[in-house]
Amino acid sequence: MFRTAVRNVLAHKARLLMTVLAVMLGVAFVSGTLVFTDTLGNAFRNQSAKNYDKVAVAVTTWAERGDEETPAVDEATLKKIEDLDGVAEATGRVSGFAGVADPDGKLIGNGWSNTGSNYSPGTDGKDAQYTFTEGTGPVEAGQIALDRETANKGEYRVGAPVRVATNGPVKEYTLSGVFTTEDGAVNAGGSLVLFDTEVAQQLYLRPGQFSDVTVTAAAGASDQRLLDAVKPLLPENAEAKTGAALADEEAEMTESGLKSLNSMLLAFAAIALFVGVFLIANTFTMLIAQRTKELALMRAVGASRRQVKRAILLEAGVVGLIASVTGFLLGVGLATGLRSAMGMFGGKIPAGPLVVSPTAVASAFAVGVLITVFAAWLPARRAAKIPPVAAMSSVHAVATTKSLVVRNSFGAVITLIGSALIVAGAAQGDENGRWLLGGGAFLALIGVIVLIPLLSRPVIALARPLLRRLFGVSGKLAAQNAVRNPRRTGATASALAIGLTLVTGISVLGVTLGQAIDKMTTDNIRADYMVSMASGDSLDESALAALRKADGVAAATPQRAVWLTAGKGGVSASGVTPGDVEKVFNLKVVSGSLSSLKDGEIAVDRKTAKSHGWKTGDSVPVTFDDEKKETLKVGALYEGNEFLSPVLIPEDVVDPHESVADIREVWLTMDGGQSAANEKAVIDALGDNPAMSVMDRQGIRDMFGGFINTALNIMYALLAMALVIAVLGVVNTLAMSVFERQQEIGMLRAIGLDRRRVKRMIRLEAVVISLFGAVVGVGLGTFLGWAIGKSLSASIPGYALVIPWDRLALFLVLAGLVGVLASLWPARSGAKLNMLTAIKTE
Repeated sequence: MFRTAVRNVLAHKARLLMTVLAVMLGVAFVSGTLVFTDTLGNAFRNQSAKNYDKVAVAVTTWAERGDEETPAVDEATLKKIEDLDGVAEATGRVSGFAGVADPDGKLIGNGWSNTGSNYSPGTDGKDAQYTFTEGTGPVEAGQIALDRETANKGEYRVGAPVRVATNGPVKEYTLSGVFTTEDGAVNAGGSLVLFDTEVAQQLYLRPGQFSDVTVTAAAGASDQRLLDAVKPLLPENAEAKTGAALADEEAEMTESGLKSLNSMLLAFAAIALFVGVFLIANTFTMLIAQRTKELALMRAVGASRRQVKRAILLEAGVVGLIASVTGFLLGVGLATGLRSAMGMFGGKIPAGPLVVSPTAVASAFAVGVLITVFAAWLPARRAAKIPPVAAMSSVHAVATTKSLVVRNSFGAVITLIGSALIVAGAAQGDENGRWLLGGGAFLALIGVIVLIPLLSRPVIALARPLLRRLFGVSGKLAAQNAVRNPRRTGATASALAIGLTLVTGISVLGVTLGQAIDKMTTDNIRADYMVSMASGDSLDESALAALRKADGVAAATPQRAVWLTAGKGGVSASGVTPGDVEKVFNLKVVSGSLSSLKDGEIAVDRKTAKSHGWKTGDSVPVTFDDEKKETLKVGALYEGNEFLSPVLIPEDVVDPHESVADIREVWLTMDGGQSAANEKAVIDALGDNPAMSVMDRQGIRDMFGGFINTALNIMYALLAMALVIAVLGVVNTLAMSVFERQQEIGMLRAIGLDRRRVKRMIRLEAVVISLFGAVVGVGLGTFLGWAIGKSLSASIPGYALVIPWDRLALFLVLAGLVGVLASLWPARSGAKLNMLTAIKTE
């Protein structure tokens, strides 16, 4: 039976090609994901080990610039650490944001990982953490050094002037050297600027103070003993760990992040393989139908049902093995390509070998073989039931009425249960509701797949008059052929339906959320521009002062982050400018007046006031972060604004309690509104600072809604694999259907159907099947998109369902195009059949 199975695989190479391709793509997705994440994990683990290789003890404090309360490590403490037995060297570090401008004045790097630190040479005059390829480290206040990537992007050479921005005004420095580093900020696509130690301390902390210390051990010294000796010397709240412990922690954090990526990619691989199951099952069903006489004869000469089933499963195993080998090799190539692509898009991955783990190999082969065998099991079971007497006829057994009734009844029950769970989950809306929704979605999808053969007849029947009217005999025959075998049509359409259900659901949800975010932005903001730091850090107060003096500024208010302890607990507040805040934000006053802010009173959003039991005129005792208490009067209640904290408090009330203002953004309204001249005035007021982002209203909308479109594009790209496999399914079904109907096509040719009409018939059949699957997928996907959005609506202000009719229409058009493309080869093959040879075919 094994020889028979191998012979059958070799005899049907062309017919099994699409199955091999489908499994191969799924296996490539799985193996590529595992190899890629293993390679990344290994590279980052090695980098962590390398970074901390010479670090015996690392000390971290939480001191920041302007925070006089949190202690740091002073120079005296650093000297004590350096004098300990077994310490070769102790290096103090300070760090913070530093952005470098390119020749056009734009920021080099991504903002959040643009870092500045201090150059700290040891007794040999070198800083062991950096290797200089040009020049030397900065030793004067006006000098800096840059990492090689940043220097190359800015086309800077030693001795050139470089504009560098921190949280204050931009300054110009002289480039003293260029270095290489394995610093994580640089590898993440950012930049690293090294300053002289005194300059870095003034920028990021306090003169003579360090936020971090690294200790290098002398030969033979124990890291643990040094750790025990260093700890008593440290200020309160400082944390000390061995370098090995930090390397392990960093590696664990990397692995945790990669697990999320791994899980997401494998989920999409599972979707692709699930779609592939339909293709495989359809292929083996059709192959078995074509070999009915052969299988029945095998039974007649003594083969048992178990042997017939085993032979077909062996065929599936051989196909799965071939697909697994090719898929695994393709997956390794895919992982290599992804790694290179990340480098091209600015993500620097540490050097390291490609890691092909036994787990990746075993998973690839297990997935490929098991999925193929599993998909072939039901066709094999049906084949084993073929009685020997069937050898007397060329017509294979068709599904009985009883089996179809059972199938349709089961599908209807599952679909109803799933739909009920979806509606219940959407109505409940919390975490439990989402579990209900997820379970209901799975059941509804399975139920619809079971019902698709039943649905095919009435749905395709609706299109039959149109096909007949537009395409005549070819259209009529195409519609009849599409429903001739409902199970086959259903299995082929199911693959497309699954892919389009997910794509449609994601589109409906994404467009709805995007519209809600866009509406939230439009409804809540009156400002023409928003100014913030590209790094996400706080703006310096000098930036606010400069903006207030800028030409054309009609109103300017900061959004200062403030924390108050009041009433039942803490509440966040926004420090704002009275009189200007209502000019840059749309604030709907419920009671009182926002003009009371000028008198030192506060404004509270209605929901927060209700939860604390406050009303207009109440005096509220509050405690600021400096632990000083005040009693503030509620001067107004307003409807909440998503861009402001629940409490608005005048700046001058906050000033005595903060040594450094935490300004998250500055919002501006300009005379004459948005214009190129006004934008230039704002940029000039900031000193053409590359680290400061100036956004107009459209930029603000794009910032808050842009991640939705990015997420949608990523989802579309990942789901493309499932849709490609679905297309292969259409090609495979048509090709094998043409092979089955050779005699019929020959007869049609003999009675006058020319080659052009034969091609049109097969092409229309493909389009009908594809559009049927697309309609089912789009309908179910829209329902799921509504349900998921409804479950989230309570936490999304201004939520309203948006049906992206243009995208749905595009999906249907693309499905039709898929049918046309998938039919090219089968239609050409069918039209080329010799009518006399085809008529004689059995």
